[in-house]
Amino acid sequence: MRTALISFVSLVLTSLVAAPAAAKSPVLVELFTAQGCSSCGKANQAAAELAERDDVLALTYSVDYWDYLGWKDTFAKPAFVERQRAYAKAFMLRDVPTPQVVVAGKVQASGAKAETVEKLIDGAHLPPAPDMEFVGTNRVAIGSGASPRGGAEVWLVRFDPRKQEIAVKRGDNRGQTIVHRNVVREIVKIGAWTGRPKMYRLPTLTKDDDLATAIIVQGAKGGRVLGVLPPGGKSR
Repeated sequence: MRTALISFVSLVLTSLVAAPAAAKSPVLVELFTAQGCSSCGKANQAAAELAERDDVLALTYSVDYWDYLGWKDTFAKPAFVERQRAYAKAFMLRDVPTPQVVVAGKVQASGAKAETVEKLIDGAHLPPAPDMEFVGTNRVAIGSGASPRGGAEVWLVRFDPRKQEIAVKRGDNRGQTIVHRNVVREIVKIGAWTGRPKMYRLPTLTKDDDLATAIIVQGAKGGRVLGVLPPGGKSR
């Protein structure tokens, strides 16, 4: 049984090299926002519009450090703040701002400046991405490629692609309705990537048919994004 599994994995990884070109990896755009942040509304709307683009994977992370103003963010998790802090350290920022947009793990800007974000997306010169493919329901195969100094990490992201409107009843945004798209609900590091082909087993997460799954390969500790596998597809 084990021998058969190893042969299957080897076959899949070999096929990544031999297969025709897959779809180009989309540009990863990550918005860090909060329902209690009075200046985040425009950024949320801009991110919702970016979510319509096929060449972009726009993800929205809610952070909890605005909760002290009186409204507890309904989507925030400590893991999202940890991810933003990793970026802050990589960008040598003194603090974590909101709304903040990170494009391809390379550059960051205020999420409220939609035109600036658009320019950063258009100017995102992505490195050749490794081939990636979902295998069944609980595995992902990642092909060969150039791994940065310091290594790379593979992240599993589960997000809700639906448009959601949250009525805020307290805090600075009291009485307003906050619009969300592609709200991240879970993000888990599933392993390291050294530049060699490898099969990864996906962890068992919350069962929710409304959530979509994406894979991110990026440099360690908030490094540049090397490749993105969007829901249900192949990517390179």
